[in-house]
Amino acid sequence: MATSQVIGKKARSRAPARFGARLKPEAKELLERAAALTGRSLTDFVLASAEEAALRTIREHELVRLTARDSKAFVAAFLENTKPNKRLRKAAGRYKATSSVKV
Repeated sequence: MATSQVIGKKARSRAPARFGARLKPEAKELLERAAALTGRSLTDFVLASAEEAALRTIREHELVRLTARDSKAFVAAFLENTKPNKRLRKAAGRYKATSSVKV
C-alpha cells in the first residue's frame, strides 16, 4: 500500500509515478537498439538517460556564468590589495575566538 507525505500543502505518494510518451517508430527502434547495446531494458535505458539529461541541464543552469567584463571585474577585485575594514576585522576576531580552526 502506498503511503503519502505532505510537502507544502500537497500530498505526494511514495509509490512510483507513471510516465508515458508517444514516439515515432524510428525513434523507438533507435532507443531499443541503444538499450540493447547497454544491456538494459528500454524503460531502464530511457529513464536513466532522461535522468542524466535532467541533472546535467539543472547543473548547467545553476552554474554562475560570467561575461568577459564580469570576469575581469571579479579578478580585479580579488587581486586588489585593500586593507580589511573595522567590521571585517571584528568579524574575523569573533570567528577566531569561536572556531577550532586556526587561521
